[in-house]
Amino acid sequence: MKTNSKTLKMVFLSMMVAIGVVISPLLRIEGMCPTAHLINIVCAVFMGPWYALLNATLIGIIRMLFLGIPPLALTGAVFGATLSGLLYRTSKGNILFAVFGEIIGTGIIGSIVSYPVMKFLVGKGSLSWFFYTPMFLTATLMGGSVAYLFLMVLKKNNMLKKIQDALGTKI
Repeated sequence: MKTNSKTLKMVFLSMMVAIGVVISPLLRIEGMCPTAHLINIVCAVFMGPWYALLNATLIGIIRMLFLGIPPLALTGAVFGATLSGLLYRTSKGNILFAVFGEIIGTGIIGSIVSYPVMKFLVGKGSLSWFFYTPMFLTATLMGGSVAYLFLMVLKKNNMLKKIQDALGTKI
Protein backbone atom coordinates (compact mmCIF):
# COMPACT_ATOMS: atom_id res chain seq x y z
CA MET A 1 0.00 0.00 0.00
CA LYS A 2 1.45 3.37 -1.05
CA THR A 3 1.30 6.18 1.50
CA ASN A 4 -0.47 9.36 0.41
CA SER A 5 2.12 12.18 0.37
CA LYS A 6 -0.36 14.66 1.91
CA THR A 7 -0.96 12.30 4.83
CA LEU A 8 2.77 11.74 5.20
CA LYS A 9 3.36 15.51 5.15
CA MET A 10 0.81 16.08 7.92
CA VAL A 11 2.29 13.29 10.04
CA PHE A 12 5.80 14.59 9.47
CA LEU A 13 4.75 18.17 10.22
CA SER A 14 3.08 16.98 13.44
CA MET A 15 6.27 15.19 14.44
CA MET A 16 8.37 18.30 13.74
CA VAL A 17 6.02 20.45 15.82
CA ALA A 18 6.07 17.92 18.68
CA ILE A 19 9.85 17.66 18.63
CA GLY A 20 10.17 21.45 18.48
CA VAL A 21 7.90 21.96 21.47
CA VAL A 22 9.40 19.18 23.58
CA ILE A 23 13.09 19.93 23.09
CA SER A 24 12.81 23.73 23.25
CA PRO A 25 12.73 23.96 27.06
CA LEU A 26 15.32 21.20 27.44
CA LEU A 27 18.00 22.63 25.17
CA ARG A 28 17.39 26.31 25.77
CA ILE A 29 19.73 29.08 26.85
CA GLU A 30 18.04 32.05 28.48
CA GLY A 31 16.84 34.33 25.68
CA MET A 32 17.90 31.87 22.97
CA CYS A 33 16.44 28.68 21.54
CA PRO A 34 18.95 27.17 19.10
CA THR A 35 16.84 24.03 18.68
CA ALA A 36 14.06 26.10 17.12
CA HIS A 37 16.44 27.14 14.36
CA LEU A 38 17.57 23.57 13.86
CA ILE A 39 13.93 22.48 13.46
CA ASN A 40 13.15 25.45 11.15
CA ILE A 41 15.98 24.66 8.75
CA VAL A 42 15.33 20.92 8.71
CA CYS A 43 11.62 21.48 8.08
CA ALA A 44 12.37 24.05 5.34
CA VAL A 45 14.70 21.63 3.55
CA PHE A 46 12.46 18.59 3.99
CA MET A 47 9.10 20.23 3.25
CA GLY A 48 9.56 23.69 1.74
CA PRO A 49 8.98 27.28 2.89
CA TRP A 50 5.24 27.20 3.55
CA TYR A 51 5.33 24.10 5.70
CA ALA A 52 8.33 25.58 7.53
CA LEU A 53 6.28 28.74 8.18
CA LEU A 54 3.36 26.67 9.45
CA ASN A 55 5.71 24.58 11.59
CA ALA A 56 7.35 27.65 13.17
CA THR A 57 3.95 29.28 13.77
CA LEU A 58 2.49 26.21 15.46
CA ILE A 59 5.55 25.69 17.64
CA GLY A 60 5.56 29.36 18.62
CA ILE A 61 1.86 29.40 19.54
CA ILE A 62 2.13 26.21 21.59
CA ARG A 63 5.25 27.50 23.38
CA MET A 64 3.50 30.78 24.16
CA LEU A 65 0.31 29.12 25.42
CA PHE A 66 1.75 26.24 27.42
CA LEU A 67 5.33 27.23 28.27
CA GLY A 68 4.82 30.93 28.99
CA ILE A 69 7.27 32.06 26.30
CA PRO A 70 6.76 35.68 25.17
CA PRO A 71 5.79 36.58 21.57
CA LEU A 72 9.45 36.23 20.67
CA ALA A 73 8.58 32.57 20.05
CA LEU A 74 6.82 33.76 16.88
CA THR A 75 8.84 36.79 15.81
CA GLY A 76 12.04 34.82 16.35
CA ALA A 77 11.00 31.93 14.15
CA VAL A 78 8.57 32.65 11.32
CA PHE A 79 10.79 34.92 9.21
CA GLY A 80 13.78 32.60 9.40
CA ALA A 81 11.81 29.46 8.66
CA THR A 82 10.18 30.99 5.59
CA LEU A 83 13.33 32.62 4.25
CA SER A 84 15.25 29.40 4.85
CA GLY A 85 12.85 27.47 2.65
CA LEU A 86 12.69 30.18 -0.02
CA LEU A 87 16.48 30.50 -0.31
CA TYR A 88 16.87 26.72 -0.35
CA ARG A 89 14.44 26.51 -3.27
CA THR A 90 15.90 29.51 -5.07
CA SER A 91 19.40 28.05 -4.81
CA LYS A 92 18.09 24.74 -6.21
CA GLY A 93 18.90 22.74 -3.09
CA ASN A 94 21.96 24.37 -1.54
CA ILE A 95 21.82 23.62 2.20
CA LEU A 96 24.08 26.55 3.03
CA PHE A 97 21.46 28.90 1.57
CA ALA A 98 18.84 27.37 3.87
CA VAL A 99 21.10 28.13 6.84
CA PHE A 100 21.73 31.69 5.59
CA GLY A 101 17.98 32.18 5.21
CA GLU A 102 17.46 31.27 8.86
CA ILE A 103 20.32 33.52 9.99
CA ILE A 104 19.08 36.52 8.00
CA GLY A 105 15.37 35.89 8.60
CA THR A 106 15.60 35.29 12.34
CA GLY A 107 18.93 36.82 13.33
CA ILE A 108 18.30 40.13 11.62
CA ILE A 109 14.69 40.52 10.42
CA GLY A 110 13.08 38.64 13.33
CA SER A 111 15.20 40.39 15.94
CA ILE A 112 14.28 43.83 14.59
CA VAL A 113 10.57 42.97 14.30
CA SER A 114 10.70 41.75 17.92
CA TYR A 115 11.40 45.27 19.18
CA PRO A 116 8.00 46.86 18.41
CA VAL A 117 6.19 43.66 19.40
CA MET A 118 7.85 43.58 22.81
CA LYS A 119 7.66 47.36 23.28
CA PHE A 120 4.03 47.94 22.38
CA LEU A 121 2.37 44.59 23.09
CA VAL A 122 4.32 43.48 26.14
CA GLY A 123 5.36 46.88 27.50
CA LYS A 124 9.15 46.52 27.44
CA GLY A 125 9.75 50.20 26.71
CA SER A 126 13.45 50.46 27.49
CA LEU A 127 14.60 48.29 24.57
CA SER A 128 16.42 49.37 21.42
CA TRP A 129 15.74 48.18 17.86
CA PHE A 130 18.76 45.86 17.96
CA PHE A 131 18.34 44.58 21.53
CA TYR A 132 17.53 41.02 20.43
CA THR A 133 19.96 40.85 17.49
CA PRO A 134 23.02 39.45 19.35
CA MET A 135 20.98 36.72 21.05
CA PHE A 136 19.04 35.80 17.91
CA LEU A 137 22.17 35.73 15.73
CA THR A 138 24.03 33.56 18.24
CA ALA A 139 21.14 31.11 18.52
CA THR A 140 20.72 30.88 14.73
CA LEU A 141 24.43 30.25 14.27
CA MET A 142 24.32 27.44 16.84
CA GLY A 143 21.14 25.82 15.53
CA GLY A 144 22.13 26.44 11.92
CA SER A 145 25.49 24.74 12.38
CA VAL A 146 23.88 21.60 13.77
CA ALA A 147 21.22 21.62 11.03
CA TYR A 148 23.90 22.01 8.36
CA LEU A 149 25.92 19.06 9.68
CA PHE A 150 22.80 16.89 10.04
CA LEU A 151 21.52 17.67 6.55
CA MET A 152 24.95 17.21 4.94
CA VAL A 153 25.19 13.72 6.46
CA LEU A 154 21.73 12.91 5.09
CA LYS A 155 22.72 14.29 1.69
CA LYS A 156 25.96 12.30 1.63
CA ASN A 157 24.05 9.10 2.37
CA ASN A 158 21.38 9.94 -0.28
CA MET A 159 18.72 9.97 2.45
CA LEU A 160 17.86 13.64 1.99
CA LYS A 161 16.59 13.07 -1.54
CA LYS A 162 14.64 9.98 -0.46
CA ILE A 163 12.94 11.90 2.36
CA GLN A 164 12.11 14.83 0.08
CA ASP A 165 10.75 12.48 -2.59
CA ALA A 166 8.60 10.63 -0.05
CA LEU A 167 7.20 13.95 1.18
CA GLY A 168 6.63 15.19 -2.38
CA THR A 169 8.92 18.19 -1.87
CA LYS A 170 9.78 20.15 -5.00
CA ILE A 171 13.10 21.95 -5.11
